[in-house]
Amino acid sequence: MNFKQSYTAESIQAFLVSHLAEVLGVETAEIDVHENLENYGLDSAQAMIIISKLEELLGFKPSPILLWHYPNIAALSQRLSEESSDNCQVKDVNLGANFSVNFAPPFLDLAAEAVLDPTIQPVGNTVFISHPKNIFLTGGTGYLGAFIIKELLEVSEAILYCLVRASNVEEGKSKLENNLQQYGIWQDKYSHRIIPIIGDLSQPHLGINAEQFQNLAANIDAIYHSAALLNYVYPYSALKTANVLGTQEVLRLACQTKVKPFHYVSSVAVFESSAYAGKLVKEDDDFHDWEGIFLGYSQTKWVAEKLVKIAGSRGLPITIYRPPLISGDSKTGICNTHDFINLMIKGCLQMGSFPDVDYMLDMSPVDYVSKSVVYLSRQKTSVGKAFHLQHPQPASLISLVDWVRSFGFSLKMIPYQEWQAELINNVTSPDNPLYTLRPFLLERWSDEQITIPDLYLQARRPIISCEKTLEALKGSLIVCPPIDSQLLMTYTSYLVQTGFLTLV
Repeated sequence: MNFKQSYTAESIQAFLVSHLAEVLGVETAEIDVHENLENYGLDSAQAMIIISKLEELLGFKPSPILLWHYPNIAALSQRLSEESSDNCQVKDVNLGANFSVNFAPPFLDLAAEAVLDPTIQPVGNTVFISHPKNIFLTGGTGYLGAFIIKELLEVSEAILYCLVRASNVEEGKSKLENNLQQYGIWQDKYSHRIIPIIGDLSQPHLGINAEQFQNLAANIDAIYHSAALLNYVYPYSALKTANVLGTQEVLRLACQTKVKPFHYVSSVAVFESSAYAGKLVKEDDDFHDWEGIFLGYSQTKWVAEKLVKIAGSRGLPITIYRPPLISGDSKTGICNTHDFINLMIKGCLQMGSFPDVDYMLDMSPVDYVSKSVVYLSRQKTSVGKAFHLQHPQPASLISLVDWVRSFGFSLKMIPYQEWQAELINNVTSPDNPLYTLRPFLLERWSDEQITIPDLYLQARRPIISCEKTLEALKGSLIVCPPIDSQLLMTYTSYLVQTGFLTLV
């Protein structure tokens, strides 16, 4: 037995204030113990640093989701002090020196969350516009959003009004331009056709003043909503404002003054419920089931798409696009090095092992996704439909590992539980990108006590059909590149050239 000291709520509170201030780079006096924790904007790495510090202090590993299930530091400190008192005696377990104290998250009924403001009603007649002159776009400072901007600028003459968080127009313009530059797709000729709209997805009316919101509602011809806050640690409660309520506000813009076609980038994650495990899911299938969706991001995408569907039932012309994980550009290899695929590969290379699991890589190159979205959005026959941008020919995880081994890496594939134990015992520093993903990889859910990665095992996943999508793309010359040696070489070359990966 290990005897651990119990701590008072006051001492834990002082500890949290000190370390929150440290990771945020602010003075302790700037931390309000009654302020909602999510308002401090912690990212995955910062959250894990605080959790690790708490583990060192308390002698047990609090669940990372605690940082968002308790409203503020004062409430969290009280809860942790109670747990500290109850767990003065801690037993060692074979997965690590300390055991994880799991807290049941509050019950969440996603169906009850899917309620669209009744005042959001389409005004006027619906007219399909194949060549919109003015387009409103969210997500322009993100990865997929940058490539959608590129496609829209190349195939149309439209002016793009891009929602961006910034202190002024100049800063907003710079953020949009820098984002396109980092993915190698900026051209100076684009400048006059990209207009920053300073706002915030998480605010009522998108943080835009009433006059500008009204002007946009009157002048915009079409809307592309691809923005979403993606974080593998955050629960639904921390993502709802941006991903769910933000979608509602964009729908409000689409319906106000005149009807504007609404193009929504959703996700195949809306079918993560256990009800769809092993079942074929087609583009026009509905998704009533939500039990068994545990990842907060996936939960918000389920609810947000439901809101879009409700708006569609009220007469708004909607089109929905559901990509899977998005990989790099198939031509240049340029990618988002902070995405799950790349972080997982780099982290496993550092560990020297991959989990031996039945995973299929259904990732789709970003240029395939963006070209498909823009092409399909310009077809009148797409209105009211959903499209699956899933890779039509997924590859197995073992094929990726074999490819990596061909470069001389010494890699083993070990049982998932053994790999988890290595992750707990050996990945203890942010130097390994898997460190910040540990909550995603280790947190256990439901009566089955399964982890999120367990849910992605082939036996638990739906079979996503993209047959109707491929049919709709016929004649467009848009083809999803196969996941073969040529594509993997393109990706590897980029990751090595940028220093993200180092070949042995």
